[in-house]
Amino acid sequence: MARVRDIGPAGQGVDQGTPAVQVSGLRKSYGEREVVRGVDFEVEAGECFGLLGRNGAGKTTIIEICEGYVQRDEGSVLVLGEDPASPSPTWRARLGIVPQEMELLPTLTVSETIAMFRDLYPHPREVSDVLHLVGLTERGRSRVRGLSGGEKRRLDVAVGLVGDPEVLFLDEPTTGLDPEARRSTWSMIEGLKDHGVTIILTTHYMEEAQLLADRLLILTEGTVAASGTFDELLHQHGSVSTISFRLPAGTETSGLALPALEGNFTDGNALEFESMDVQSDLSSLLDWARTNSVEVSGLQVSRDSLEDLFLSIGQATGSGELQEATR
Repeated sequence: MARVRDIGPAGQGVDQGTPAVQVSGLRKSYGEREVVRGVDFEVEAGECFGLLGRNGAGKTTIIEICEGYVQRDEGSVLVLGEDPASPSPTWRARLGIVPQEMELLPTLTVSETIAMFRDLYPHPREVSDVLHLVGLTERGRSRVRGLSGGEKRRLDVAVGLVGDPEVLFLDEPTTGLDPEARRSTWSMIEGLKDHGVTIILTTHYMEEAQLLADRLLILTEGTVAASGTFDELLHQHGSVSTISFRLPAGTETSGLALPALEGNFTDGNALEFESMDVQSDLSSLLDWARTNSVEVSGLQVSRDSLEDLFLSIGQATGSGELQEATR
C-alpha cells in the first residue's frame, strides 16, 4: 500500500496519484537473444516492489533500463514521470541506486564517505539523518575497512539514500550476509518503507521478498510469469492451506462436514486437512465443536510460502527453471 512520503527538510516529494514507475511492452535484445519480451508493470509511490527470477530472467536489464543506463528496443518506460532514455538534467538526482557490489574507499570514515557522495546532489539529506536511517549513528567515525559485512551493506544503502531519492533501486541487498546481519538489514528496509521511500527490490531470497515486498513480479525467460501481492499470487495459482488440530480421544467425527481428514488416532485425534477456503472451513469446524461440546486444541493454519509458490510457478512454465533462483 502506498504511503505518504516523509520528505524531510530537503525532500522533493512525489505525486501520490501517479505511479513512480510505469513500464509497458518493454523489449530488449542482445544480438539474437531477446532477454526482455513484452514486460508490463507499475510501481506505486511509497511501495516496495519485488522483482524475482533466476539469473538471466531479465531482472538486471529491466532495472538498468529504468535507471537510464541501458537503452530499450521497444516499449515505453516512465520513472518519476520521465523517460529514462532522455531525462531532464535533474532527474537522476531523484534516484537512489544500490548495486549488488560497491567498492568504497576503505580509509575514509563512514561519515566522510556519506559526505563525499552528499556533495553530488542538489538537495541531499544531512549526514546525521542518513546515519540514523541506516542504523549507523554509532559508527560514524569508524573507518570503512573496520566495518562488518552487514555494516558495509548498510553504508552502501546510505550512499544510495544521501541524495534523498524518491525511488531507491536495491539489487540483492543481503547477498553474502549472515542470518543476523540479513535480518538487521530487513529491519532497516522496513524503516525506509515507513519513511515513504519507493523501493524496487531484486533478491534471490524468497523469505526476504515475502517479508518486504508489497507486490511481486516473477520473471521467467524475459516474460512475466506472475504478478500481484503474495495473497493474490496464492489465490491465482490455486494454493491451499493446511488446517491441523486435535480432538479428545474417541471423538466421533462423522458429522464434521470438512474436506477429507487425515490423522493419527492413537494419542487423541491429531487431524489435518487441506483447505481452499480457510475462513469458511474454520467456521464449520468451530461451529461443529460448539454444537457438540467438543474441545478443539492445537489449532494451526499453515499455507504455502513464497518459495513454494515460486517453485510451483516455475514448474507450471514447463521447465521448472525458477528452481535455480532459490537458495
